[in-house]
Amino acid sequence: MSKLLSPAIIGGLTLFNRVIMPPMCMYEAKNEDGKPTPFHFAHYGMRAISKVGLIIQEATAVEPDGRITKHDLGLWNNEQMEVMKQLVNSIHYLGTKIGVQLAHAGRKASDAQHPLSPSGIPYSDAYNNPVEMTTDQIRATIKNFVEAAKRAANAGYDMIEIHAAHGYLSHQFLSPLANQRTDQYGGSLENRYRILREIIDGIKNAVDLPIWVRISADAYDTTGQQNSMADWQQMAHFMESQGVKAIDVSTGGIIDSKPTIPVHAGYQTPYATKIKEAVSIDVTAVGLITDAGLAEYILQTNQADAVMVGRALLRNTNWLNDAANSLHDYDFEPFNPSYQRGQQ
Repeated sequence: MSKLLSPAIIGGLTLFNRVIMPPMCMYEAKNEDGKPTPFHFAHYGMRAISKVGLIIQEATAVEPDGRITKHDLGLWNNEQMEVMKQLVNSIHYLGTKIGVQLAHAGRKASDAQHPLSPSGIPYSDAYNNPVEMTTDQIRATIKNFVEAAKRAANAGYDMIEIHAAHGYLSHQFLSPLANQRTDQYGGSLENRYRILREIIDGIKNAVDLPIWVRISADAYDTTGQQNSMADWQQMAHFMESQGVKAIDVSTGGIIDSKPTIPVHAGYQTPYATKIKEAVSIDVTAVGLITDAGLAEYILQTNQADAVMVGRALLRNTNWLNDAANSLHDYDFEPFNPSYQRGQQ
């Protein structure tokens, strides 16, 4: 049996296989109330039926002004939690595990009148000018993450991922490109990491769920001011020491720039490998991993412990079935025996 489609323990979870559906914003909370709609039940349900090992629900805001757009999901109240409980139950009925990515957009909150940020530095002219957070606002935001995590646990999610990538609030604090504070939340690497440390500790003390963190390990900055790979490896050590179970490694988003490396299939995987070299916890790779052969190669060569398959799953809900055929993995069984006919 292929390594890709074999059962595995990843990030504290026992999974069908090493294929993970990463968090991808769908902007389908059309009522602007942060609640899942029939779209979300169908969207995630189809991937569960295809037997994805783990679904990580799209960025789910911990407060209204923490949304990327007003059509994002949210988990800042119990009404949202009750609908998400139904969503989780439907995915569990189909046998798949589901986690939730908790997020705050910070200065990239497109509909916030006064977006929050570490230092009041705008991302681009497309957004309202952000305000520098006070210490009280930082503490309130940390509390919002913890309260959202409690709701996630009550809703039945199997894990929590903290979104500290793609230029959103936690990432803004981590990056010297966005964080120029001079208090305990800025300056040194340890200080810039402080808010993420306190979010992780707060969630860990509040709920008994595996915690994952998504990071962007390259800012594509040409000024030399960004975090180095050594910095990200040090932060990965911090996460491991706090009990984080897995690190999800992406890139970009902190500044309005394009990748400074060639973009090709699996182009972000080397960043995951560098983080994996620095820690003993699981590390996942993401970024144009569209081919089953490439995914299998990444795993067989120990470049990552699991792969995130995003756009390919959007294009083809039966990607895993096709992967089994291309890898000649005839031990792979779809969730429903009726789907077995698709392999004939």
